[in-house]
Amino acid sequence: MTYQPVPVFVYHSVSVDPPPWIAPFTVSPRVFAGQLDLMADNGLQVVPLRRLVAALRGGPPLPARSAVLTFDDGFADFHTTVAPLLAARGLPATLYVTTGTLGGASRAAESGSLLPPAPMLTWRQVRELDPCVEIGGHTRTHPQLDALPRQAAREEIEDCKALLEDVLGHRVGAFAYPHGYNDRAVRRLVEEAGWTSATAVRYGFSSVADEVLRIARLMVRADTPPDRFLAWVRGTGAPVAPFPERTRTRAWRGYRRLRAGLDRPHPAPTPAR
Repeated sequence: MTYQPVPVFVYHSVSVDPPPWIAPFTVSPRVFAGQLDLMADNGLQVVPLRRLVAALRGGPPLPARSAVLTFDDGFADFHTTVAPLLAARGLPATLYVTTGTLGGASRAAESGSLLPPAPMLTWRQVRELDPCVEIGGHTRTHPQLDALPRQAAREEIEDCKALLEDVLGHRVGAFAYPHGYNDRAVRRLVEEAGWTSATAVRYGFSSVADEVLRIARLMVRADTPPDRFLAWVRGTGAPVAPFPERTRTRAWRGYRRLRAGLDRPHPAPTPAR
């Protein structure tokens, strides 16, 4: 059966001067604004993530040509740059924050984050954004969950949710796997913690038949060619979920687990495909 492709776009930083480590995953404000306008010009209707999740759970159907906007990590430019661009167009989005980075700058691992230094959102800014966008969780320190011992992974998943709900004063249900990395055991922990949806990467379209705890996304990078982005907007150029996990994804997970077992975890922020 063929399903209508739903592009769930994942962005990170939107900046003209990002730190070198996140630069490959950054788009400029000009490019980002152009991509938003391209979606509108091609008849895509950006809907809240919760509408896709509801459809996945058998709820109301999505508009014929739907898309979802998501943002990972919690970079400070979401508040200064992204939110105004979204508000000017009346577009919804989901912002997944790494709680250990919140406070103005990502910090060393012992202080709560595995991300290298970068300007990050503060808790005050997250509270300001909360009425305007959906705030979701992205763990506490941004680890490779599928290479962690079970209890450590559980704490990352549960502590992030508890802290966000305590600060925001309401339930949060949207979770994103750091780097996109997950496996069946990690997805089970996410479900047990009470998250109602979870996004991976997978470099594919979502659909109404996608897995609610492994929603496929398309990562927009600095080197994403305009013609590829246009193809995604038009619903072509990538597989449509559900589709099986790639062999190279399983092999990459095995390699990272081996490195972690040798106490030499792979450091590169390479998202899973």
